[in-house]
Order: sequence, then structure tokens, then C-alpha cells
Amino acid sequence: MSLTPRKNKGLLTYIAIAAVIIIVLGVLIPNLEPTGQGKKYSEIMHEFDEYNVSEYTLNLKTGELEYYLEGSSDKNTYIVPNVNLFINDTDSEIADYRAGYREKHNGEEVKVDYIRGSDNSWIITVIPTILLLIMGVALFFFMIRQAGGGGKYANFGKANIRPSNGKKTTFDDVAGADEEKEELKEIVDFLKNTKKYDEIGARVPKGVLLLGPPGTGKTLLARAVAGEAGVPFFSISGSDFVEMFVGVGASRVRDLFEQAKKNSPSIVFIDEIDAVGRHRGAGLGGGHDEREQTLNQLLVEMDGFTANDNVIVMAATNRRDILDPALLRPGRFDRQIVVNYPDVKGREEILKVHAKNKPLGPDVDLKVIAKTTQGFTGADLENLLNEAALLAARQDRKAIIESDIEEATMEVIAGPEKKSHIVTDRDKKITAYHEGGHAIAAYYLETQDKVHQITVIQRGMAAGLTVTRPETDDSHMTRTKMRESIVMLLGGRVAEEIVLDDICTGASNDLERATKVARNMVTKYGFSEKLGTVVYGDDNGEVFLGKDYGHTRNYSEEIASEIDAEVRRIIAEAHEQCEAILREHIDELHLVAKYLIENEKIDGDDFKKLIHGELETEKDEKPSAEEKRSETDINIGIPEEKTPDFKLPEEKDETPEVSVDLEKETDSDNTEE
Repeated sequence: MSLTPRKNKGLLTYIAIAAVIIIVLGVLIPNLEPTGQGKKYSEIMHEFDEYNVSEYTLNLKTGELEYYLEGSSDKNTYIVPNVNLFINDTDSEIADYRAGYREKHNGEEVKVDYIRGSDNSWIITVIPTILLLIMGVALFFFMIRQAGGGGKYANFGKANIRPSNGKKTTFDDVAGADEEKEELKEIVDFLKNTKKYDEIGARVPKGVLLLGPPGTGKTLLARAVAGEAGVPFFSISGSDFVEMFVGVGASRVRDLFEQAKKNSPSIVFIDEIDAVGRHRGAGLGGGHDEREQTLNQLLVEMDGFTANDNVIVMAATNRRDILDPALLRPGRFDRQIVVNYPDVKGREEILKVHAKNKPLGPDVDLKVIAKTTQGFTGADLENLLNEAALLAARQDRKAIIESDIEEATMEVIAGPEKKSHIVTDRDKKITAYHEGGHAIAAYYLETQDKVHQITVIQRGMAAGLTVTRPETDDSHMTRTKMRESIVMLLGGRVAEEIVLDDICTGASNDLERATKVARNMVTKYGFSEKLGTVVYGDDNGEVFLGKDYGHTRNYSEEIASEIDAEVRRIIAEAHEQCEAILREHIDELHLVAKYLIENEKIDGDDFKKLIHGELETEKDEKPSAEEKRSETDINIGIPEEKTPDFKLPEEKDETPEVSVDLEKETDSDNTEE
């Protein structure tokens, strides 16, 4: 098999480097030979003093001394350290040495010769330096090529365009985004039928910016547009423009658009454009100027299109707030399409797409799953079905059943169950009453969502969970619903106060969320009668997001004190309401806690039957979760109010219990359990 030109070139490079190394060693090694069989200079002089040297020759350039001892034909060599010193030591007494030698050796004459070597010592000195310099330059260019991805140095300025993987994506592969597809179909039609738009004088948007939360399908829509149009599709990430060398980003922008124009009509797609299109003048660090230079070149290229280029730029981001205004003006990104969370119909369509290659059991209803997964994105739903398939495969089943879907949903929300984790009876009792308090409060609050599941089995960082699921896709949060969501969040802490006569750290997350909701009611939504319908504080983004150094407080210290007082008032009123609900339904709280201690979890339907005394008796006769693990069952009676049977040590830091809600609100922060 013959080598490719690229491999041949690489092989020749390595051969050249090896040859240079051999040459350098060949020059240096002769100069590193031993100096005369390990003899010292004093030993050489001793031979002369004893008149034992019968013949010697000295090279005046190299200092190499060749000599023969009397009675021996072996040539000895020695590199004298200093030629002048040696001559002085010998020639000053050469006449005496000759006479002494004749006397000792019966009239024989000593042979002395001095030779002058060729004057090329400077070459020997300079060649190693030159070779080392050549090796350094070659190594530098080799590193440059490696840093450029194995290409030539000129490729640094080339755009790192991602090739198509050969799989064509169409609008049929995109579900739950009907309006978004309709807007993009116009772009596709323009690329296919340019003449129709030219005749009527219409100008199709030069740029389309896809906005929305992560996982909603922005990149998938861009691939679908390219697949439907059947034109060259140039895909690149915003971070690919950023490089360690100055000017590379701008060069890659020029190269990207040059290739797109040569292959027009075409589509240029820049994923995560916020990496290069961030607001100018708000960055930190030395790379800020380079990023701005890249952005400036991008602005020039987009504004420099002619009417016949037929190149459409598409980009995706979930951070529109940090993009430069010049990038968003008409003439660049004319059309901005928001790809939001899918509604119940969209979720059902997305589930159908991802369930095509997955066998579903007869008890699996995609419509029901769509109703109970409000706030899930397309990526979340795909992950949910994949987790369900993994669970089914783990149990050696040939199809996905409803319990797989249910467990997969919980794993996506809070992580897998930690069934092997050892939990003490005391901790389980605390968690049971805590989660029971959330559930009872939610059940008797009219605006709160239906309780779906309660569990005291640890998942992720949570010691227990109370999961509620909305029955409808609500777009707005009312003041009453937000206030009652605080009541529900305080249900765990209030239950501890009423029943256990002590409190623990498990409610820390609940208190944090409740405080955030109350503060938003006062400062963001104008729900405070005392402070009025005024928004307090400007949210300009965090410094690491690329705009400002933080939040701006546009109110006085006096107003700040009033805000804190209003937040405390809202929390206190919610606490009183929650305490009234739990005291009124204390027996139901004990029933729920007892059931959770014995069975560890309860679904929404059984929870409703339990508090109404309608739960089937055979439910209680089944082996408990503790019996299944061959452990001692916990027999706990219903404690009287304010009659604790234990105290919590102060140094114990319990893992916070988290109440989970599948809803992701649009007009307010996530506030529901």
C-alpha cells in the first residue's frame, strides 16, 4: 500500500530531523574523545624527566601529542591542555634532554617534530551552532503546524467549517415548533425560487437569529433549513473564531464568507454566536480586543453582501441580552425567531418523533406524558425516553412500560434513587413529616398544582421529594398563586415546628426559594401595596456574562429597609397560613408521615385516598420497603401534637430536602414545589 502525499511529507520531515541530529553528534563526538588513555599531564612530564620518550610529534593547532616510549612500538596520544606551556616545559631544556637521552640510551637520538595543522578550527566551532539554530527553526515551524490542526501555517486563517455527516435533516424531523418552521420555510423557498422574490421586489432577510432556552431545537432547525433547501451549508461555532494568535478570528470570518459566496446560494450557520458577538466595550482581559476585532469583521461581512450573493446567515444563541446591538439591527439579523418551550401539543409531537425506534408497552400513553412534563424541552424529552429505554433494558424487557417512564422522569428531575444509602429512623421520620407538610399544604391550597408523588428515598442531594405537576400550561403567575406557593414552600419547616418541636437544616432550600419569591413580588412585580407598582433595581447582567459589573440599585437605603420589611411580612403571613392549615389537618399529616415511614413513597392518587380514608386496606398488608430489605420494620404510632420523642443535635447538618416542580414559569422565577 502506497503512502499518501501527506504521510510521505511527514516521513521526510522526520528523516531530515534525524539526519541533522546525526550530523551534530558526528561533529561533537570527536571533540569529546578521552585525553590520552587517562594519563595526567604530570605523568607525561615524568616520562620526559626519565628520558623515556624516544620520539614525539606535537600538533601546534590541536595540541595533539603523539609519542613513543623507549623499547615500545605503541603510539601514545595525548591532548595537551596548553601548547605553549608544553613547549616551554620541553624546549627550554631540549638540549639537556637530548644529551641525557643519548647518555642513557647509548648514543641514540630522540626524534622531535612540530607540525602546524590546517586552520579550520573555526568551522568546527561554528558548524554545531548553525546546526542547532536550524533545528530550533525547524522545531518552531513544526509546532506551528501542529497548533494549526496539522495544516500549514496559512490554514490558521481558514475557517474551521464542519462538514455534513451525510444524514439529511428535514422539517419532518422537527416537532413542536410549527410557527418557527413556517417562518423558516420562507427562507427555504427563497433559496429555491429566488426569481419569484426578485420579480416582486421582495428582499429576504439577510440574517436569521434563533433565540431560546438551551435544548429547544435551535441547531436542529438550522440543519432542517439546510436539508430542505438543498444548498451548501457552512456550519461553525462562535468559539472557533477565537484563537491564540492575533488576527486569526477576523481572517477566519473573511474566509468563511468567501467560501459561502463562491458556493451561493448557501447558508452560513454560526452556533452559539454569543461567544464572538458579545456586547463591545464590556469585556475583561487581554483577549477582549481580539474578540472585538472578530466581531467588527463579522459586521462588515454581513453588511457587505450584494443583492446577488444569495447567502443567508443563521445564528443561534440563548443569550440575546449580551449580543451587540449592531449585530441585531435590520440589514444584519433582520428576523429573530424565538424557539421557546413546547406546549402540551408540541411535547406530544416531540415524544412521537423520539419514540419511533423505541417499542412502547400498551400502558404507555404519550399524551399523558406530554401533559405531565410541562417545562421540558425537546432535549429533555429525548433524554427522558432514552433513560426509560435504559431502565427497560436493565430489566431485560423488550418494551418500555409506564413505570419506566415514571422513574425516568424522576431521574431527569432529581437523579436516581439511592436505595442502598443507610438512613436512620430519626432522619426518615424528619423527612417524612417535612415532605408530608409540603404535600398537605399543597393539597389544601386552591392555586397549587396537584401532588404527583411524595418520597423519602434520597435522590441526588435531596433527602426527600414532594413532586407536583401542573394540569395546564399557564403563562402567568397571579399574586395569589405566588403567595400560596410561599405557603407550600414553608410546609416542611412548619410541620417540623408543630410535630417535632424542633427544626433542622433540611428546609434551607425551601426558605431560600420562598424568600426569592417574596422579594420578586415586592421589587419586580409591584405586588406590594405599601411600596406600590414600582420596580426596584436594574438587572443588567453579571460581569462574567459580558455586560455590566452586576446589579444596579436605584433606590435609597430607606426604601431598602422597607423592601426587607415587606419581604418579612409576606413570609410571616405565609407562615401563619401554613401553620393554620397543618394544625387543622394534623391527623392527615400523621397518616401521611406514617405511610411514608413504612412504604417510603406514595403517588398522587394514593395520597388523595389516604387523607380521605379511602386507601385500600390491602395496600397496607403488602410487605413494606424495609421488609423487602430484610431490615426491622419501623413501628411508629401517631405522636401527639407538641410531644416530641427526640431532639436534633445542633451539630448535625442534614441534607436539604428539595420539593420539585416540573413547571418552568415564563413571567416569574420558579416558585412552586
